[in-house]
Amino acid sequence: MPRSTVGFPGFPKEALQFFQGLEKNNNREWFEKKKPVYEEKVKAPMIELVAALNQELLAFAPEHIVEPKKAILRIYRDIRFSKDKTPYKTNIAADFHRHNLGKGEGASFYIHLTTKEFMIAAGVYNPLPEHLKLYRAWIADHHAEFRKIVENQKLKNLMGELQGEVMKRTPKGYLPGHPAEDLLKRKMYIFWTSLPPELAETSALLGEISKRMKALTPFIEFLNRPLLQNRKPIHFNMPK
Repeated sequence: MPRSTVGFPGFPKEALQFFQGLEKNNNREWFEKKKPVYEEKVKAPMIELVAALNQELLAFAPEHIVEPKKAILRIYRDIRFSKDKTPYKTNIAADFHRHNLGKGEGASFYIHLTTKEFMIAAGVYNPLPEHLKLYRAWIADHHAEFRKIVENQKLKNLMGELQGEVMKRTPKGYLPGHPAEDLLKRKMYIFWTSLPPELAETSALLGEISKRMKALTPFIEFLNRPLLQNRKPIHFNMPK
């Protein structure tokens, strides 16, 4: 399927203004009054951005194309087990998970907009213990390939260094001195970078995200390989 030339003009100024107000008035009464602004100036442009990114992903990561409305995360916070009882997130976010792997399973691309940044991230954050075990075993067996991916200079120029929580000791099942010991100590595998929030109001945003997603694709594909080994392929139609 040929790529579309559809672009993205940027978020309207009202998007950041909405979050500035929400940070000061994170309550149901204020949000309900401003909900039309959220729907029209924040959520609708994010849907448009995800659709534009889907067209970009056709060229290098078609397995991560996702229905725009399903990609966007809810603005409502889960406060059941949190000390912070503010009901709303102060960002608009989207996740591009891999086909055959659900949300929260496997490595994915992630973006969000706040008053402080436009974040672009990819990888696995707080994976389930059984998935972390798979990642470590896969990295232990293919550490040279993985190290070449994460130390790629173009990727590092765009996204910085590999990040995520690291254990002090070598995980159980691996001997100290393993050639991938530093990688095996990690409890998550992520890259992330912050761009100025003002960039989100320009047409340059789409290209800045796209080139980073492209550079991150080998990293994403490597991490998803062990989870996909026993999965059956599915057929997927391009979202409209």
